[in-house]
Amino acid sequence: MTVTNQQQLIYSEFGNDEDLGELVEMFVDEIPNRVQSMLDAAEHSNWEELGRIAHQMKGAAGSYGFGDVTAIAAVLENACRESAPAESIQRGLQDLVSMCLRMRAGTPD
Repeated sequence: MTVTNQQQLIYSEFGNDEDLGELVEMFVDEIPNRVQSMLDAAEHSNWEELGRIAHQMKGAAGSYGFGDVTAIAAVLENACRESAPAESIQRGLQDLVSMCLRMRAGTPD
């Protein structure tokens, strides 16, 4: 998925931070792997694993300045933990994946 609308991109609140900028970039670079892990878990209906990954995303995204992603990851984590219907979990996954694919290091140009 390619995002072309600059308004849709999500930047870290630490985008201008010289000390954290490199760490944020490393985190964002790892996002495609995390997304694939979530998709793999969902494909196998492994809600426990999906919830674990969502939990990790919740904490990491917040630590790296992506608060909106944290909130969406928490929704998915809770859905998995509470054994919500598969449709609800899939919706939460779609929301989180959509946000993850829009995450960027740095600042808007």
